[in-house]
Amino acid sequence: MSAPAEGGASRMGLAVGLALLALAPLAFGGGFQLGLMSQMCAMALFALSYNLLLGQTGMLSFGHAVYAGLGGYAVIHLLRAVESGMLVFPVVLLPVAGGLAGAGFAALIGYPTTRRGGTPFAMISLAVGELVHAAAGVLPEWFGGEGGLTADRTAGPAFAAGLWPEWSLGSDLHVYYLTAAWTVAGALAIHALGRTPLLKLANAVRDNPQRVAFIGYDPHRVRYLMLTMAGFFAGVAGGLMALNLEIASADSLGALRSGAVLLAVVVGGSGLFLGPVAGAVVVTFFSVALSRHTGAWQLYLGLVFAAVVLVLPGGLAGGARDAARLVARRELAGWLRPRGWAAAGALGGCAGLSLAIELAYGRVHGAGGPAAVSWFGLTLDPSAALPWAAAGALLAPGAVILFRGRGRGRAAASPGECDA
Repeated sequence: MSAPAEGGASRMGLAVGLALLALAPLAFGGGFQLGLMSQMCAMALFALSYNLLLGQTGMLSFGHAVYAGLGGYAVIHLLRAVESGMLVFPVVLLPVAGGLAGAGFAALIGYPTTRRGGTPFAMISLAVGELVHAAAGVLPEWFGGEGGLTADRTAGPAFAAGLWPEWSLGSDLHVYYLTAAWTVAGALAIHALGRTPLLKLANAVRDNPQRVAFIGYDPHRVRYLMLTMAGFFAGVAGGLMALNLEIASADSLGALRSGAVLLAVVVGGSGLFLGPVAGAVVVTFFSVALSRHTGAWQLYLGLVFAAVVLVLPGGLAGGARDAARLVARRELAGWLRPRGWAAAGALGGCAGLSLAIELAYGRVHGAGGPAAVSWFGLTLDPSAALPWAAAGALLAPGAVILFRGRGRGRAAASPGECDA
């Protein structure tokens, strides 16, 4: 696909995304759905900020949650000041304060930590993240201890000087549109940043820092600037999360949150701009929506992560791009035909594996003994033999069909091998 065609596809994708963000509340207007979409938007911006480090500069960070978490704490502290009457500040601009907090901390610790890239930076970022997370437990006046800090997002004016007095953050719909607006603004800013010489230098540092130094640029300074900007956008995302949940806790600073954003970028694909957005949607869906139905949602997320790494090295966005190329060349049907059996086997195997996981979880974690398991509307007894037999009947043939189907389709080119 040519560069103009890819540019047109990118603009079309942006237009479709904006339309979906604007019209989504018409289809999903419930309180839970609006909260879920707000968290997806904030997580998308968080993942885009992380991709400035991983995808653009080649900096693997295990402590990126620190910048988002500190941004969330900054927003909550300002909200509490507004609530107490000590400060008058338009609430819709609070994410900027979160961004400044994230960028400020990144600028403070970034210069010594970015002297080296690669594994040294990854280990230092992990140490910094754990240090800040531990500090949250010993400084309860700043971080609120184990319970965190809460605030009322409806305190104070939503806009300066009562510009729009009927607009309030007490409505989930208004919070969603505010989060979506800031996410779009941040995404456009990051996209525009990709056209600057700094991002070209960051790509060069990612590929060959020695050559960058040879032509007269300092890779250390490039990494430092990229970390500071990534910290700003992460702080904005953290501020949006805090506004949505009205709480900032030490969990938002920890390694689990940093691992979640890393997972989102890898699952979505770090090589494409919208890849982290797709990964953020998937990770948020698993952690917020699927967790309401099963306690084994982390296992499912891990299985999806492993499957994407094995089957789609370019991530979900890379797979979608390659499928679009096959459609444009009218080769999709020919590519799918020899893999039909493999797809059918994979579906059957996944159904059997899911049933086995739910039965095992109900058997192990049931209070006072095995608990009844709900699986796609069916209520099953994990201590009975029939549900386990059904799981085996789905899993074993599915695996056999999958491997036989893979043998048939091995001669055909995979989507990741499509010509550019």
